[in-house]
Amino acid sequence: MKVIETLIPGVMIIEPKVFTDDRGYFYESYSKAKLLEAGIDADFVQDNQSLSQKGTVRGLHAQAHPFAQGKLVRVLQGSVMDVAVDARVGSSTYGRHVSVELTGTNNLQLWIPPGCLHGFVTLEDNTIFIYKVTNYYDKASETGALWNDPELAIGWGIDERDALLSAKDQELPDFKSFKSPFTY
Repeated sequence: MKVIETLIPGVMIIEPKVFTDDRGYFYESYSKAKLLEAGIDADFVQDNQSLSQKGTVRGLHAQAHPFAQGKLVRVLQGSVMDVAVDARVGSSTYGRHVSVELTGTNNLQLWIPPGCLHGFVTLEDNTIFIYKVTNYYDKASETGALWNDPELAIGWGIDERDALLSAKDQELPDFKSFKSPFTY
């Protein structure tokens, strides 16, 4: 397992070692020991999965303390552009983002620590997105920012008019109006 640091402290790309032959492939998708070696000390409490059609945008989401979540995300089938935005007040990278294409064939994963907003857009129909979280969902702790805020300048790779969003995500504030509950 190879762990790649990103420009946001704590956000890491995880590249598993994949063994392939004429039968298919095998890889270790999660190893607590190997993540600990990389500095990711996470106690996962739940796995989540979504199925989305091309152009679906989910995010930018987080949960405030005491329900803040770290997320280990990956794609089982299809592809997404996955995004983490540093929302930790006092961080040198506050308001900056990292994006990485996660696919069912590249097997990359992204670790998003508590204090970062998270979102993704599906690039193919029938994309299956799965992730581990370090805390349980709590509706009262939901927070987030508008996915297409020009201040964040995230290159989602889709025409905004084609984006499929939930009503909740359409009502999120822009980043300037977002009241971050996180500190660095």
